[in-house]
Amino acid sequence: MDKLILDFKAQDTPYKEFVLAFSWAVYTFEQYLSVRQYRKLREPHPPKSLQDIEEVREKFRKTQEYGLDKAKFEFVSALFGQIQSTCMIVFDILPWLWNLSGEWLAYAGYGPDHEITQSLIFTVILTLLSYLISLPLSLYFTFVIEERHGFNKMTLGLFFMDMIKGFLIAGVIGLPILSLVLQIIKWSGENFYFYVWIFMIIFTFILLTIYPTLIQPLFNKVTVLPEGELRGQIEALASRINFPLKKLYVIDGSKRSGHSNAYFYGFFKNKRIVLYDTLIEQANNGEIVAIVGHELGHWYLNHTVKILIISQIHNFFLFFVFSQFINNTSLYRSFGFETQPILIGFMLFQFIYAPVENVVAFLMNILSRKHEFEADAYAKKLGYGVQLRSGLIKIQIKNLGNLNNDPWYSAYHFSHPPLPERLSAIEKID
Repeated sequence: MDKLILDFKAQDTPYKEFVLAFSWAVYTFEQYLSVRQYRKLREPHPPKSLQDIEEVREKFRKTQEYGLDKAKFEFVSALFGQIQSTCMIVFDILPWLWNLSGEWLAYAGYGPDHEITQSLIFTVILTLLSYLISLPLSLYFTFVIEERHGFNKMTLGLFFMDMIKGFLIAGVIGLPILSLVLQIIKWSGENFYFYVWIFMIIFTFILLTIYPTLIQPLFNKVTVLPEGELRGQIEALASRINFPLKKLYVIDGSKRSGHSNAYFYGFFKNKRIVLYDTLIEQANNGEIVAIVGHELGHWYLNHTVKILIISQIHNFFLFFVFSQFINNTSLYRSFGFETQPILIGFMLFQFIYAPVENVVAFLMNILSRKHEFEADAYAKKLGYGVQLRSGLIKIQIKNLGNLNNDPWYSAYHFSHPPLPERLSAIEKID
């Protein structure tokens, strides 16, 4: 490992060329997979295992139309994103933005030794540009594609209000955290990777704690699920498996979209379950309880804890490898930088670390699909096999989810198994 890092840190390493070549290789491969998926979406019939299901026969054409519209959009957005990132690297846009932030800092009366302040200005400029560049595609997806298929519930005013809120929240939370991380790196020297890692673990737990109670209510109305049959059935299920349920909420997902979801959150003995109002509209009580049983399977089988641990191990490795590149002058020079700011170093390191991230993402998708099968099995063992099957079919159809999926495309991209695979696995469980 050390020899590999040293070889890659060599002064004559063509970092920029490597990043561009790998980026275009990944783009080409992913477009090949997208073409395979596009062909599947043009097939006239659903998979044989679903052809006897009445809801599938009735809605199959609509699911294909929605899938094709999204696939066409993804072709355009992927090409746009690839050209954008390529131009940013080839034409040294990042060094120009860094120098621009330095000029603004000097105009405000600060000298070049205020690296952290300049890093914050650079981050704000880059984030704002990213918002503006992605805006046309976001508007088209929301108000053309989602609108055409009946999912969009947002107004233009709500869309832009969400965007502004997101930008401000990212600034209020992100900028102080970035400032602290940069200060930790400056303070802790060569072993900064350990201290940054510990700090990010603490921040992750804090964010997971405050997001549902402080951040999400800024976007959605969260109310307690009223007393009734559904609430009683979910509370009975939680009591049966000793799930420490403290609150049961409904979120107004229909305010923005017709898509549905359910999840739980909380640490230790303080768990909450959240149901989207769209889920309550789309499924009956038995199906909703079965879906909750699936989500509680993730808790019972410690899937969330496992993913969290793996993520933190990966983060430690990421920060450690970055510590081997942070002072690599050749890396900065290759991308047009005359100085070696910490933030810029991390951004450039992420470019060359991309192959590792792609492999990790692929492996995490494999693990996630395994967890989904296990959670389905858990729900069936609780006695909800029939309801889970009908609930999964109903949600897939109501959300116009793809029924025909290319195996290569789904293996590479999907964190959840395709519906036919899930139904087949549920049927095989004793």
